Amino acid sequence: MAGRGGSSAAARSSGGRGVVISDNWPGYSLDLFTYPQHYYGDLEYVLIPHGIIVDRTERLAKDIMQDIGDNDIVVLCVLKGGYKFCADLVEHIKNLSRNSERFISMKVDFVRLKSYHNDQSMQDMQIMGGDDLSKLTGKNVLIVEDIVGTGRTMKVLLNNIEKYKPKMIKVASLLVKRTSRPDGYRPDYYGFEIPDLFVVGYALDYNEHFRDLNHICVINDHGKAKYRV
Repeated sequence: MAGRGGSSAAARSSGGRGVVISDNWPGYSLDLFTYPQHYYGDLEYVLIPHGIIVDRTERLAKDIMQDIGDNDIVVLCVLKGGYKFCADLVEHIKNLSRNSERFISMKVDFVRLKSYHNDQSMQDMQIMGGDDLSKLTGKNVLIVEDIVGTGRTMKVLLNNIEKYKPKMIKVASLLVKRTSRPDGYRPDYYGFEIPDLFVVGYALDYNEHFRDLNHICVINDHGKAKYRV
């Protein structure tokens, strides 16, 4: 996998847990891909192309099937950034389930967490939406999230759900960010471990922009200033 400068691979598998993208990975030149013209000048580079996201998500679906097949699952999608990853993950699981002796029956619900203002994480997190969480009592729950940073946000959500005594809780996140303030939390399944960068695309946003970008990209200072609120 060669980056913008043609460097050797800086992404590797991490014992089957996730693909690790190292801090010195230069990414891919934007000129190599198509992306919405209204974002020209707002991005640094492509960190993860869309095709690689799709292939990695399919593998995560296979891992989940192997671990928790033959169960009824409540998929709790964390909006808004997680909707695309969740939709693709659920579709892959359904396809695998149709062609397997194991079967997962899935019901999808949604919850929204608000923890960012511009590119800064806020101290207080709000949990909004979703059906009555008491309906999760005794259920097998799979939380699907777009990105886990310090882990603080996910721990708050998990603590809220655990009050209702579900039978099982698993967490699948597309991305895990290496931050300077990690609390040791790791999701059960994750696609990519990335450097401490503010990324957009594949439904991850910056103030509601860039959700229509298929690739995961690093936003530049011009883009942050342009869409700041």
